[in-house]
Amino acid sequence: MIYQSNGEVLLIERADKANFWQSVTGSVDAIDEDLSLAAAREVLEETGIDVQSLPAHSLRDMHHQIEYEIYPQWRHRYASGVTSNTEHWFSLLVPDDIQITLAPREHVAYQWLPYPEAASKCFSRSNGEAILQLLSASK
Repeated sequence: MIYQSNGEVLLIERADKANFWQSVTGSVDAIDEDLSLAAAREVLEETGIDVQSLPAHSLRDMHHQIEYEIYPQWRHRYASGVTSNTEHWFSLLVPDDIQITLAPREHVAYQWLPYPEAASKCFSRSNGEAILQLLSASK
């Protein structure tokens, strides 16, 4: 989840599914890729935000993971026979004036929303739960 100190959360709308709002998501490029590096890479690819240009510790591993069943309509993106995925939660605190540059093949719009609204707008239940866990704990 990408968020600002005022409690607003960045949501991005998928290009391949209208009204499908989510936080940045992605996968490791290799089975042994460091999860923090994968998270930083996905943030850069999907939003144009370079984590390396932010203060140290802006990207935080929330030390929470869940396994979930991949929706049938998305399974074509995975190797044959893969039906579940392990999701790792990360948060990224960014400045209020950060510029967003979407990857147009992946996302068509973005918005900053107060965290309760962002959580309820997420297509993924676990994405909404992650937002609530992160920001309601800090209030």
